[in-house]
Amino acid sequence: MRILVNTRLLLYNKLDGIGWFIFETLQRITALHPEHEFIFVFDRPFYPEFVFSSNVKPIVAPPPTRHPVLIFLWFELSIPILLHKYHPDLFLSPDGFLSLSTKVKSLPVIHDLNFEHHPKDLPWEYRLLYHSLFKHYARKACRIATVSEFSANDISQCYSIPSDKIDVVYSGVDEGFKPLNSVRIEEIRRKYADGKPYFIFVGSIQPRKNITNLFKAFDLFRQQTSCEMKLLIVGKKQWWNSSMEKVYRQMKYRKDVVFTGRLNDEDHRQVIASAFALTHVSFFEGFGVPLLEAMKCNVPVITSNVTALPEIAGDAALLVDPNRPEEIAEAMNQLVSNEQLRNKLIEKGAIRCKNFSWDRSAELLWQSILKTIHQTG
Repeated sequence: MRILVNTRLLLYNKLDGIGWFIFETLQRITALHPEHEFIFVFDRPFYPEFVFSSNVKPIVAPPPTRHPVLIFLWFELSIPILLHKYHPDLFLSPDGFLSLSTKVKSLPVIHDLNFEHHPKDLPWEYRLLYHSLFKHYARKACRIATVSEFSANDISQCYSIPSDKIDVVYSGVDEGFKPLNSVRIEEIRRKYADGKPYFIFVGSIQPRKNITNLFKAFDLFRQQTSCEMKLLIVGKKQWWNSSMEKVYRQMKYRKDVVFTGRLNDEDHRQVIASAFALTHVSFFEGFGVPLLEAMKCNVPVITSNVTALPEIAGDAALLVDPNRPEEIAEAMNQLVSNEQLRNKLIEKGAIRCKNFSWDRSAELLWQSILKTIHQTG
């Protein structure tokens, strides 16, 4: 078989959630199936290590997709040319985008539909791009893969797609996440938090991540307790807005909020492993990788009781209403004041995260690929 893959989000030192999904699943699939040919299509010069094995043929197809108009042109002009040239058995698109002007069997991985539920969180040009195209992609695709049962149901309902056309391919978690010894934890805390314990948020800083209510909750927590805790915000200020800025400026304990920016992979692992607890209280998630990263590090988790987060957390986290800062603050207080509860969540988290691995993700994606290729009609 010959499979043409959209790998435009394999960007050196800039892998985000979808980029890591592509990296982890495709390096396994290409290695496990040397009898098949994989054509990786990049939109700019690529890092050589992204050519995972000898059965991978890399191609650079301009233009670089740095703007919604260029994204549209890439999928409707550049990709169709390559599909016509190489006649693949399948076009695999792990970021959900397809070409509407081709008859090649297509399998998109649509991670979530946050843009349908929270459209104002995106700049208008991206909002228009996603909202106008993804319903057509979903209906054109032979099959669809997604990363949770929640997202599968959401795609089915929003786009009127039969549920048996959608395959759930859970994301995995990097094996590099592991507990640290107390000496190293103290070193990391001195480096990032003046030696103090801290709650941590990890992710792109944008409205649906609910940073404003996390700020409010942390301020409430600090006002209600004598605990000198910090709050680490790890990630790029992707869409920092006036609402976040206003709440941040009004915080009584603003000086105890630490913005680290985006960290390299090793530092990312170590700041999570050194945290007192993860506070991931998004309004909307299709999966929730940080939950598993924390669990693998023996760090307890506070997360939202909405969208895919309860599905991923299971019984191994404190679930809160993301719209209620006082409830988030109370969960923080529970972890500080109840050592038995904290230890129980750590134990459950260590068990829960074993249900998710990139090996399993790769196998599930491969099964979806085979279903798509062998699908008739």
